[in-house]
Amino acid sequence: MLFKILVVLHILGATVWTGGHLVLAATVLPQALKHRDPDRIHQFEEHFEGFGLTALLLQVITGLWLTWTYFPNFQNFLAFDSYLSTYIGIKLLLLLGTIALAIHARFFIIPNLTKETLNSLAYHIIGVTTLAVLFAILGAGIRLGGFA
Repeated sequence: MLFKILVVLHILGATVWTGGHLVLAATVLPQALKHRDPDRIHQFEEHFEGFGLTALLLQVITGLWLTWTYFPNFQNFLAFDSYLSTYIGIKLLLLLGTIALAIHARFFIIPNLTKETLNSLAYHIIGVTTLAVLFAILGAGIRLGGFA
């Protein structure tokens, strides 16, 4: 039963994280770029950031817990001898990429966000959104037994 609860919580976190970034990338960002208005991004982030980061944290906690379930004591996890260890390993790399983009955006782009620097934030938004979608695809692959 615990396993099922972890999977549901993981999926809920992924829904919020991926869905929020898809909304940002597909609706808010194009309007912000069209009108050269960084405030549209700020307004979205103001409402989404706490909820989105909580969802990401939930995914990290449940993802590590699920990995522990599949690979007790993380034994043989780094062998990458199965689709499961490979997909989880890729998801961890995607997480590192997400963290790197988020830190760079938070400390270097957003504090200085202007009409002129809006494009650099757009690249970050598209990058994080792409990583989020890949997270979801690989997560589905884990539950479906791989895509091969």
